[in-house]
Amino acid sequence: MVGERAGRRYDPERRQRIIDAAIRVVGEKGIGGLSHRSAAAEADVPLGSTTYHFKTLDELMVAALRQTNQGFAKVAAGRGGLRDPRGDLAGELAGLLGEWLGGERTGVELEYELYLAALRRPALRCVADEWCQELTEIIAERTDAATACALSALMDGICLQVLLTDTPYDEAYAREMLHRIIVNAPGKQAG
Repeated sequence: MVGERAGRRYDPERRQRIIDAAIRVVGEKGIGGLSHRSAAAEADVPLGSTTYHFKTLDELMVAALRQTNQGFAKVAAGRGGLRDPRGDLAGELAGLLGEWLGGERTGVELEYELYLAALRRPALRCVADEWCQELTEIIAERTDAATACALSALMDGICLQVLLTDTPYDEAYAREMLHRIIVNAPGKQAG
């Protein structure tokens, strides 16, 4: 039996199926509902497969958070105007938030739930920080580093308000608040 152990078949997609399952579990039951057992059941794999690929629950959460971060990164990458020095940075950032928040709500909630789980799970902090750094680096191409951090923080705050209060996203308000930070910033003036 080359490439197989007794009773096992080669399954190169199993790790990915477990990550996808973990994301679905968190989406349905929240972070507290995620365990190796619940991910295995959702992925329809033996429990041993989850612990083989992810020794700890934190490792599984890190993989899930990295994958969910890719959703926002794809939306950001699709907005070429973020890097255009002649463009309206505040308008582009507000549009980015609108596009992201206007997408599948469950995905946005899931990403924030995993992101906020880093408060209690130090292993997730590096991934949460990667997400913040990627956005900040893109914005810093258009303004100074401190302003980029402030803009990123404001965007986080607006997203949390929309998610927690269940109010509709107000793109004009977001653009105005982002613009106020940009025009009062030193360095590159990107309005």
